[in-house]
Amino acid sequence: MVLFDNSLIKLDYFPATDVLEVAYPDLHDYLLLDIKSSIDILVDTIISYDVKRVLLDSSNTIVAVDAEQSRMITAHLVKGFMTTRITKLARLQSFNETVEATAHNNIKYATENFAFPFELKNFSNKPDALEWLQSI
Repeated sequence: MVLFDNSLIKLDYFPATDVLEVAYPDLHDYLLLDIKSSIDILVDTIISYDVKRVLLDSSNTIVAVDAEQSRMITAHLVKGFMTTRITKLARLQSFNETVEATAHNNIKYATENFAFPFELKNFSNKPDALEWLQSI
């Protein structure tokens, strides 16, 4: 069931498995304020539906911002997730090595600066990510 959809993110919720699938938005500097607003909508939706499992799909994400701007968006996302009751966050890795290197650096920064109250695991394919999310 689609809970929200705009030009940046689509929130697709599966109540039977309590999994919210989210395509990570493309990062362009002219969209950063809109991306932050979309992240706020994502967090509010997670809280409203009391979602415990999130699949963050970064497989096709384009990153056209500098490292600091990308890290700022990641920090905003993590801080938002920390206000929810998420227990598991699965991330689908990017097919682009440069994007994945940026994501790796952002995740390292976030884990060093925030105490995640949820498990985070990266995956190269969706079936494995969903299997992990749905496991106890």
